[in-house]
Amino acid sequence: MEETYKDRTSLVKGAKDIAKEVKRQAVKKVNKAVDKAQDGYTQRSYSRFQDEEDDDDYYVQGGNYGVEANDDEGSSEATEGHDEDDEIYEGEYQGIPNMGQGKDGMVALGQPMHDEYKDRHELETERKADEEELAQQYELIIQECGHGRFQWALFFVLGMALMADGVEVFVVGFVLPSAETDMCIPNSGSGWLGSIVYLGMMVGAFFWGGLADKVGRRQSLLICMSVNGFFAFLSSFVQGYGFFLFCRLFSGFGIGGAVPIVFSYFSEVLAREKRGEHLSWLCMFWMIGGIYASAMAWAIIPHYGWSFSMGSAYQFHSWRVFVIVCALPCVSSVVALTFMPESPRFLLEVGKHDEAWMILKQIHDTNMRARGQPEKVFTVNRIKTPKQIDELIEIESDTGTWYRRCFVRIRTELYGIWLTFMRCFNYPVKDNTIKLTAVWFTLSFGYYGLSVWFPDVIKHLQSDEYASRVKHFRNEEVSHFVFNFTLENQIHSNGEYINDRFIMMKFKSVTFEDSLFKNCVFEDITSLNTYFRNCTFINTTFYNTDLEQYKFVDSELINCTFFHIRTGCQISFDDDYSAYWIYFVNFLGTLAVLPGNIVSALLMDRIGRLTMLGGSMVLSGISCFFLWFGTSESMMIGMLCLYNGLTISAWNSLDVITVELYPTDRRATGFGFLNALCKAAAVLGNLIFGSLVGITKAIPILLASTVLVCGGLVGLRLPDTRTQVLM
Repeated sequence: MEETYKDRTSLVKGAKDIAKEVKRQAVKKVNKAVDKAQDGYTQRSYSRFQDEEDDDDYYVQGGNYGVEANDDEGSSEATEGHDEDDEIYEGEYQGIPNMGQGKDGMVALGQPMHDEYKDRHELETERKADEEELAQQYELIIQECGHGRFQWALFFVLGMALMADGVEVFVVGFVLPSAETDMCIPNSGSGWLGSIVYLGMMVGAFFWGGLADKVGRRQSLLICMSVNGFFAFLSSFVQGYGFFLFCRLFSGFGIGGAVPIVFSYFSEVLAREKRGEHLSWLCMFWMIGGIYASAMAWAIIPHYGWSFSMGSAYQFHSWRVFVIVCALPCVSSVVALTFMPESPRFLLEVGKHDEAWMILKQIHDTNMRARGQPEKVFTVNRIKTPKQIDELIEIESDTGTWYRRCFVRIRTELYGIWLTFMRCFNYPVKDNTIKLTAVWFTLSFGYYGLSVWFPDVIKHLQSDEYASRVKHFRNEEVSHFVFNFTLENQIHSNGEYINDRFIMMKFKSVTFEDSLFKNCVFEDITSLNTYFRNCTFINTTFYNTDLEQYKFVDSELINCTFFHIRTGCQISFDDDYSAYWIYFVNFLGTLAVLPGNIVSALLMDRIGRLTMLGGSMVLSGISCFFLWFGTSESMMIGMLCLYNGLTISAWNSLDVITVELYPTDRRATGFGFLNALCKAAAVLGNLIFGSLVGITKAIPILLASTVLVCGGLVGLRLPDTRTQVLM
């Protein structure tokens, strides 16, 4: 009987063991299925869950993230400590929760909740935590990579792109008087050239900055610089003023992306202790671009002999050669950029871990070989990548044609850029964006407004001096005389010219008022700022002249004949008294920036960004009052050099602060928006200050001084980023 009882007990025990083993095997299979469906949590997420479990003194069945599960183990960790006779064990798989359970339903076996069960706020919270950890880890990685050959190579490549931006700003002012002369642009239309370029740069800065946060720094910079180079080159060949404006508009649109992308790109390969100094050194290329443009304009444009023409319809003068030469930095940067990698920080931000790791290893190996330490190994194996949040994109059903697909793609990208821009006004960067907006606007308004005002004032002083030397001739009576010499800076009133011949002459700033020309001949005449007001012409012949209809103001022509009238402006720049001065003044003003650049680079990390920004803007505002005493050309040039030297430190520190205050996923977008605002303020400053030239000095001086001082005080309220890692 005992044996029967023992056999029965053994049989029951064996059955229970078999049942338990079946359950264990079923649990293991379900665990494997759940693990395969699980999103790729990184090591930090695993550690976080393990730490939480260790603190609560329980273990998650099948949740050994650090090591593989032991298939030979007889019992699972979740059932450890329970009575073998229990039919249902706490922590065992109890079935897949149905969809009605919603987000709060527990995922099987205590696994972390699936992303589809989480709302967007939870996902963004996890992503923010991941980004904070990535910021600290990335700083350590960049320090391990060191600062060396790779950063210096990228420094010069991006410097060429920044140099192209400086050239684009200066080329407008240098080409403007030349284009006015060559295309006979009236004064009412000449201002469009400067405004249209800034308009293109404003739109381009916002668009390319946003695109750089979507597709990458390198790719966006390549495209925008290519657009700039193509249209800048094309603009040198077009003849019509309207088409020339169109080309310069798109040239400005392309170069608008250079500044936000260049600074975002370079800051992401610099360690914290190097960032302020080397971003300031990078700013010097903008100054070099201005010096390059000034020197080329001085050397090329006045040499009007460097030209050819195909009839009177197509003329290629020296200023067009200057436009081609100014496109060379842009072309050089495009070629060099093809050999540079994408920003590894951007790649990590979008979840491309392997590509980022390879680039960081390339940076490390390049710098170590340059130091003579090729044997040093890149020790980083795994880098934190933030959780990627899928964006739902609504695609229209009617996308069968290629142009519909392109339209949907463009609309989607633009909408993504807009969403990224709106995030610049979310916590915690909202306050910083508002303060930066005020600082960028005030600095740009004051700087560009006065930068345009200075040359115009100098030119106005020259014009006043030139006008003070005008000669007046009244009640002349000249008959049977041959004029074959140059008439310059003269006013002839109430004259009578009978049977006179004007042959192979140049009229420069000559005005005839209430005069009579009878039986006269005008042959081979070239004129500049020459007008006939309320004059009468009787039986007069015009042969091979540029005296077009608009030069006869309220004049009467009786039985007059015109042969071979030349269209366009034929005056050479050797006769333009102010051309050399304009280029020389801009050259000196740009060269005066050099000391400020050096000082800001050396002191950026020592005295801090905020001290330099606020101090530079306040001092610049104070220096504006010295303009009150500028009564001569030399004094105005000296004031221009002082003003430029003081403001450059503010620009450098503002560039550094801007890239450090925005996180990586909004850095180029935020910088692009602020740079676009900068161009809008520049256009506004040009219009306001330009309209006051020759009227009053008080308003421009007080206006510029006020906005600069106020902007500097706002800048002092920004957070100090000197000791922070790149967000």
